Amino acid sequence: MDFLAQLKITALNPGVSTGSEWISSKGEQIDSFSPVDGTKTGSVMAADETSYNEVIVKAEAAFREWRLWPAPKRGEIVRQVGEALRDNKEPLGKLVSYEMGKSLQEGLGEVQEMIDICDFAVGLSRQLYGLTMHSERPSHRMYEQWHPIGVTGIISAFNFPVAVWSWNAALAWVCGNTTVWKPSEKTPLCAIAVQNIVAEVFKKNQVPEGVNCLVQGGRSVGEWISNDTRIPLVSATGSTRMGKALSATVAGRLGRSILELGGNNAIIISKDADLDMSIIGAVFGAVGTAGQRCTTTRRLIIHESVYESFKQKLVKAYGQLRIGNPLDTANHVGPLIDTDAVKMYQDAIAQGKQQGANFIVEGGVLEGAGYESGCYVKPCIAEATNDMPIVQHETFAPILYIMKYNTLDEAIAMQNGVPQGLSSAIMTLNMREAEQFLSHGGSDCGIANVNIGTSGAEIGGAFGGEKETGGGRESGSDAWKAYMRRQTNTINWGTTLPLAQGIVFDFN
Repeated sequence: MDFLAQLKITALNPGVSTGSEWISSKGEQIDSFSPVDGTKTGSVMAADETSYNEVIVKAEAAFREWRLWPAPKRGEIVRQVGEALRDNKEPLGKLVSYEMGKSLQEGLGEVQEMIDICDFAVGLSRQLYGLTMHSERPSHRMYEQWHPIGVTGIISAFNFPVAVWSWNAALAWVCGNTTVWKPSEKTPLCAIAVQNIVAEVFKKNQVPEGVNCLVQGGRSVGEWISNDTRIPLVSATGSTRMGKALSATVAGRLGRSILELGGNNAIIISKDADLDMSIIGAVFGAVGTAGQRCTTTRRLIIHESVYESFKQKLVKAYGQLRIGNPLDTANHVGPLIDTDAVKMYQDAIAQGKQQGANFIVEGGVLEGAGYESGCYVKPCIAEATNDMPIVQHETFAPILYIMKYNTLDEAIAMQNGVPQGLSSAIMTLNMREAEQFLSHGGSDCGIANVNIGTSGAEIGGAFGGEKETGGGRESGSDAWKAYMRRQTNTINWGTTLPLAQGIVFDFN
């Protein structure tokens, strides 16, 4: 696999870094097995408490220098990171595909997201705007400015092993923060590759050691970050269960958190929808990344008048899906991340059947040549009701539930009637329906789309959701404000000291 050599991946890699320097650690060895073929690709050494502490001390020291660099100069460094990612797009995209299991097109697309957020952050480095306000006191000026917050902890998940880190890191850096990244222990080599790419850029530009840090490891490393008062902001992507625990810990020390957690996303298929276009959005949303996106389409809420015809189109489309090695661009669906995920998939199907779901496209684990890893499963479809416990739950696998509705009010209530609130969509050519879906009484999700599916967000918009999705926002728009602290300034340029609210304080 030439892409491993291109990215400087070895059989055994150190897993703790302050940038270009790698730190020895006595932590556990983490082995990376590809779900594509079951091959052990490489290993990394996780952080122990000593090496972790060394990283945080370095990141704190680097922050004190990095925050003084002009923001446009920090943006220039991020621009160069984007160029380095362009140069390494193919090998890094292949590694993402091979280590995580998503299709090569999606692996390359994930690296493109990294490039795009770097481009966005470069412009942002000249747009960290504050406000000016009129003072009620004469000869006074008031304004508001933003300052970097410090060390930013980034905890990322396996399904987007590099892109979500970049959403946080690129913004944090141009804002003047340093970053400490704990990637998923299921995709450790992707993090090593990224660290190598960034380190070359930073070293060439004499960026302080400690601006970009890496601490590989499992749950304990995440808990160190969550409890660490030296890290004022923790951005975490993962399950709702993880997010609740992390949020309580960080809030308990009055820190900040950005949470991107579970999704249980639905598309409403209106009687006025373009059904052919809707099929494309629904199928890609349901089976892309083998159902392992937080924005995966898990429910289709279909108008009763088009239910049967759309169901037939859906079953036909699923019959044409090709499942296999994701590096083969002829395949649509790759493997689940590991055999634990396969078991959760099987358990969910069993629970669905027990609860009365009718599987119109059966699931199952694939066996035989090309499926030796045991991680390949069949995308399946079940007729269900929205109140079934398994439908209310997010299963990170390609299981799609379909159900009928009569009125749009009913459909929106079904769409909103789950604990999660990440992404949503309606397929309709009816302007009134589209506007109602986007109105105050419409979708309660952080993302609401019309005539596109639930997955495939662009970096220009803020990404995140409500309810059990966590409420965080990353990537575009004004998400940068989460990485900074706000300060209000008042300057008296007069010769007297008038007080606010007309208060008189005279002791002469």
